[in-house]
Amino acid sequence: MNEVRTIPVATEDAGMRLDRWFRRHFPALPHARLEKLLRTGQVRVDGARAKANLRLAEGQAVRVPPIAEGEAQKPRPMLPRADDREAVARMTIYEDDEVLVLDKPPGLASQGGSGLTRHVDGLLQSLVDRKGERPRLVHRLDRETSGVLLVAKSRRVAASLSAAFRTRAVEKLYWGLSIGVPQPREGLVKLALKRIAVGGEDRMVPAEGEEEGQRAATRYAVLATAGKRAAFLALQPVTGRTHQLRAHCAALGTPLVGDGRYGAAKGALGPEIADLLHLHARSIRFPRTDGRRVEVTAPLPPHMRASWALLGFDPDERADPFAR
Repeated sequence: MNEVRTIPVATEDAGMRLDRWFRRHFPALPHARLEKLLRTGQVRVDGARAKANLRLAEGQAVRVPPIAEGEAQKPRPMLPRADDREAVARMTIYEDDEVLVLDKPPGLASQGGSGLTRHVDGLLQSLVDRKGERPRLVHRLDRETSGVLLVAKSRRVAASLSAAFRTRAVEKLYWGLSIGVPQPREGLVKLALKRIAVGGEDRMVPAEGEEEGQRAATRYAVLATAGKRAAFLALQPVTGRTHQLRAHCAALGTPLVGDGRYGAAKGALGPEIADLLHLHARSIRFPRTDGRRVEVTAPLPPHMRASWALLGFDPDERADPFAR
């Protein structure tokens, strides 16, 4: 791709951030390269300079500068399977006329990317209706993070929920298992983050300030401990940055179990605790378009339930230290 292209924003991409739009359509493009293209004005939306966090609207024109062949490589399309609809049904823990709420298992990506051929977004293609409308993800979870994932059944509902996320009308509660106990035992982490490449993978690290990175804030509270070895954490993202909860737990000196990308040592709590990421999107509260608020809770995945049993934690704990 050695020429400048202008690509219209498709219906299914409406409301998406510009940087995530590039991640979807050009997954091999390094983040640092995209930042440079944005900073130098080579990427434009409707002819104007644009920032990474710009929300796109259907029909807008994105100017894409020349991109090297390897950087322009698109993911292989996910081939449909006969059981895709059943796979979505098995994950569904709540449904009404506007939304689905899925309990995403660890290991299943929310969206496609480099080398990925199976993901939630592709599974939703099996639910396209007679009018060609398909359910839409309105937020995402890391591939190894389990739990509640909100899906809008229509473009109208997706736009409403995207606005609710932007105004923080959506409340999310995560559970995590940390190596060690953070001090103090509850608080607010306000630490700007920036993305760097380490050993061929992206990692979010502390930035000097918002000029260098993105503002990020996380509330946390210790719900229980196993001596000084580990803590059962409740986490609430105030902002929604990539890997934010994981990076902030690491910044507290208490990385999440199984999170080698952010400093967790293998087998830190002994061989009985699975060396898998212990981060779970426990519940979500969101407004319907009629104003009624809905709350949905997802049970712990098997590896975290086993860890909770070994450490004597309650896997059905109902406390929410951040409830308004």
